[in-house]
Amino acid sequence: MTRMIKCIASLALVHGLVACSGPQAPKATATTFKWVSSPPLILPQPDPDQTIYAVKDPSIVYVNGKYHVFMTTAGSSGWGLAYTSFDKWSEASSAKIIPLDKSPMGPGYRAAPQVFYFAPRKAWYLIYQGADPLYSTSNDMSDPASWTAPKPLFPTLPDIIKRPQGNGWLDFWVICDDRKCYLFNTDDHGRLLRSETGIDRFPNGFHNTVAVLNEKTEDLFEASNTYRIANTQTYITLVEAMSPKGRYFRIWKSNGLDGNWEPFSSTPMNTFASSENVEQLWSDGISHGELIRTNADQTMTIDPCRPLEYLFQGNDPAVRVSEYIKLPYRLGVIAAKGENPVSALCR
Repeated sequence: MTRMIKCIASLALVHGLVACSGPQAPKATATTFKWVSSPPLILPQPDPDQTIYAVKDPSIVYVNGKYHVFMTTAGSSGWGLAYTSFDKWSEASSAKIIPLDKSPMGPGYRAAPQVFYFAPRKAWYLIYQGADPLYSTSNDMSDPASWTAPKPLFPTLPDIIKRPQGNGWLDFWVICDDRKCYLFNTDDHGRLLRSETGIDRFPNGFHNTVAVLNEKTEDLFEASNTYRIANTQTYITLVEAMSPKGRYFRIWKSNGLDGNWEPFSSTPMNTFASSENVEQLWSDGISHGELIRTNADQTMTIDPCRPLEYLFQGNDPAVRVSEYIKLPYRLGVIAAKGENPVSALCR
């Protein structure tokens, strides 16, 4: 009964769009994931300065009873970052989306944000991509004008990124344990890369950039996101892949951020979420997104005892456009149904 009450309470966050399933299989046998999708919840809004084609690449935290979402906007003037907030999902579509280019962050190419509170410095950090990984800070993330001018995370480009060893980098993700902070990123060519620095040196000192996963381009593409599972020694990482049936996410686990990664689902290609295991899906797949975390800090912790919720970007499979920037991405939420490899770790 207690577990059912928790399930109902958590899923109610997704605006009552899903219901708890019936009797659950034993946790030890949970080796796959199943989901149900909300409709699109965050959509492009009119902008007096340009045409906004899409909102995408969301990063989300839930703090003091409010959702805070940072995202990429794709428009006729290029790529930028924006912010919105709301109390509940039923308010998401009407919540104002505020561009961040009027802040000291300034205009220019900005994309793929990640937001978190860095507790050692008592400040909010926004990690994002320019040509290379950048960051801005704020003492009040709910104030769009408060973000500082961009600073680079690396003084020089690591050799593994340069040709002929590499093909660039994108979609940067920071997560820290008690000793170190790690930066993960993909390169659109089948590699998941990891850099590190001491937690006392962050955001400076990133070095030792190495490939921790290396597969075919289509099987390990972009948009990695990594989390700690609360009350365990387990970490998970998700990476977007491509298939003839659309974008989807694969999942791996490790016993440490500096450890080896192994598949964490028994399905082919260790699938986390795809068009084949998400009910009521309005999109041609599951693309760049983020789990809704237990807390907002640098540990990127999720609670295995609460049903997983994943904010993702999707687009209408019937829409065909000539330019990538015009793909009509919108943001929606998928919520886990029943047991899965993460919920099996609930103690």
